[in-house]
Amino acid sequence: MQEFVDQVLETIELDKIRDALVGIPGINGLSTEQRKRLTIAVELVSNPSIIFMDEPTSGLDARAAAIVMRAVKNVADTGRTVVCTIHQPSIEIFEAFDEVIPFMYPLSRIRKELNTK
Repeated sequence: MQEFVDQVLETIELDKIRDALVGIPGINGLSTEQRKRLTIAVELVSNPSIIFMDEPTSGLDARAAAIVMRAVKNVADTGRTVVCTIHQPSIEIFEAFDEVIPFMYPLSRIRKELNTK
């Protein structure tokens, strides 16, 4: 079990602060970006094969968003499927995705595209 926890912490890049207190937002403890990564780590404890994330970068500046998305990419690199919504990603974040399905199409067209793959 400890080995699995260590692996999750390393994947999410929280291993260097493993003993830090979560604290109170904006006062002490983990930063907002670290809290987002901690939330992802908590979800990974159940060892899902697919993980859904709704706006994992919301409320973050460009640097923090890039760190969170690097952790998300690390999760995908473990063989898990990661599905997330991102509004207005930077070009660096956009280019990090393996596959992108833009939701500017009618839902019927999205279904059609998914069925052709």
